[in-house]
Amino acid sequence: MKNKITEILFAGFGGQGIMFMGKLLAQAGFISHKNVTWMPSYGAEVRGGTAYSMTKISDSRIASPVIANPDILVVMNEPSLVKYENKLKSKGILIMNKSLIAARPRRKDISVVSTPMTDLAAKLGSARSANMVAIGALLKSSKLFPLKTVTGALKNMLGGKEDVYLLDKKAIEKGYKET
Repeated sequence: MKNKITEILFAGFGGQGIMFMGKLLAQAGFISHKNVTWMPSYGAEVRGGTAYSMTKISDSRIASPVIANPDILVVMNEPSLVKYENKLKSKGILIMNKSLIAARPRRKDISVVSTPMTDLAAKLGSARSANMVAIGALLKSSKLFPLKTVTGALKNMLGGKEDVYLLDKKAIEKGYKET
């Protein structure tokens, strides 16, 4: 039996919830009894600077958390598209924030999901939930986890912040529906 491993790279500006997206999918993998790794890149990033995180989800042990060529690439801004598009595996899925990215991907060997994440999140009440719209788009296009698994992981991670949980849950559902 072949080991199923999914490698995901999230990239954007600091403050867009890049770390939280990676951590959320790692948590969803963990509660689904998968092996997971999550590796953030903090470096010199601050709110407004470039940030990325890497998440691996596997049926068996994971040797390294580093991802050279992800299966799924989520880019929340144009500099991230420019920097990481060529790293995506052939036949991979590129999920991009159409609200902040005017450029079109150059590659023709990938699936592209372009959703106005920031605009959709703002209509729900907070542009800061654009990252959760991205998670919904990722779930719809990849079938990685059921919505219920990820919203359950979200509830665990937000522990008691019911208002934030409800908004983020709506944002995930909106991203799923609009993709």
